[in-house]
Amino acid sequence: MIPDVTLNDGFQMPALGLGTFQVRGGQGVNQILAAIKDGYRSLDTATNYDNEGAVGEAIRRSGIPRADFFVTSKLPGKYHRYADATTAIQESLYRMGLDYFDLFLIHWPLPKRDLYVQAWQAMVDARQRGLIRSIGVSNFEPEHLDRLIKETGVVPAVNQLEVHPYWVQDRMLKEDTKRGIITEAWSPLGRGSAALKEPVIVDLAKKYGKNVGQIILRWHVQRNVVPIPKASNLVHQRTNLDLFDFKLTPDEIQAINDLSQPDGRIDGQDPNEYEEFD
Repeated sequence: MIPDVTLNDGFQMPALGLGTFQVRGGQGVNQILAAIKDGYRSLDTATNYDNEGAVGEAIRRSGIPRADFFVTSKLPGKYHRYADATTAIQESLYRMGLDYFDLFLIHWPLPKRDLYVQAWQAMVDARQRGLIRSIGVSNFEPEHLDRLIKETGVVPAVNQLEVHPYWVQDRMLKEDTKRGIITEAWSPLGRGSAALKEPVIVDLAKKYGKNVGQIILRWHVQRNVVPIPKASNLVHQRTNLDLFDFKLTPDEIQAINDLSQPDGRIDGQDPNEYEEFD
């Protein structure tokens, strides 16, 4: 149902995933389990989401083999020191009840703390020990990427960024592509964004017989971005999967690109300035 994209380390990742931010507890387990039954296999969580246990429980309850899933989690800023990062990776696996992560990301670079290279080296070493298959980053700018590559020789497989119609990230998509890095999109629909009511998107939905969310997700896919929409609503979970049977034209892609705004970030989180919560 969902095609795969190939990462620069040779592993494959589904071209669409399920975001789980704010999906927690028993209700969260049921929501994730419903998504799995609908066909989702790529599940995106993070230590700072406080729901790794719920995601792991949904995987176990599904009865589907672990190998069929692509599980992502993320390292928080308070664990960027090498020893802390090493332990945090292990603890995340214990919370989820898993033997390995398919993908593990540094959640934010936090350049003012200047510890992200230590965190990256810990992830490189954890990969060598079999605890992680693919390693990547989130919210990293070109200078952060280049420093990792220069100091460790290891190129991230993924850079997960804020990408949506009001923040299209053309510059970063090109920078990631230049380095052979796949871009993922967090909040790909804009998290309650007015973009869902933009006339150009509404008109495209009517043209293709789709809803506005499907149009935006298709826009991501055709830009070679892997969207990971969060959807606790079961209908939205299901309809978000239905975007691989139509194709937008280049002009339609550009029309959505043209919605980008200079201050389009949802919460104004500049990776060079943002200090991640502990």
